[in-house]
Amino acid sequence: MEKQLIQVGRRKEAVARVVIRKGTGQITVNEKPFATYFPVLYLQHQVTLPLKTIEALDQFDVVVNVQGGGKKGQAEAIKLGIARALCELNPEFRPLLKKAGLLTRDPRAVERKKPGKKKARRSFQFSKR
Repeated sequence: MEKQLIQVGRRKEAVARVVIRKGTGQITVNEKPFATYFPVLYLQHQVTLPLKTIEALDQFDVVVNVQGGGKKGQAEAIKLGIARALCELNPEFRPLLKKAGLLTRDPRAVERKKPGKKKARRSFQFSKR
């Protein structure tokens, strides 16, 4: 059986499970080609960035199951998952991916609403009279 790796990438509320194996460069997201799932060019670039960084765009097949969050969060979760899987597959890729900043989990998320406030920081309108 050929070697395949499963990794998880997260961003905001999005969680991506990434399966990577040797292949022809097909990327499938939720059983659709990634170009169909992400019609915006910027998001397509985000998904392929780890493979472009190591210049292996046509050497691996990637199957992704992603849920939660919006399209941008999902694309960035997939980016992290692919980068982590590539590192596990070949440790020589790590310095290239680390230099490009692809192995860092972006911790930013929506701040919770506080009591006595309208939103997380926004107060109710002040009325003097």
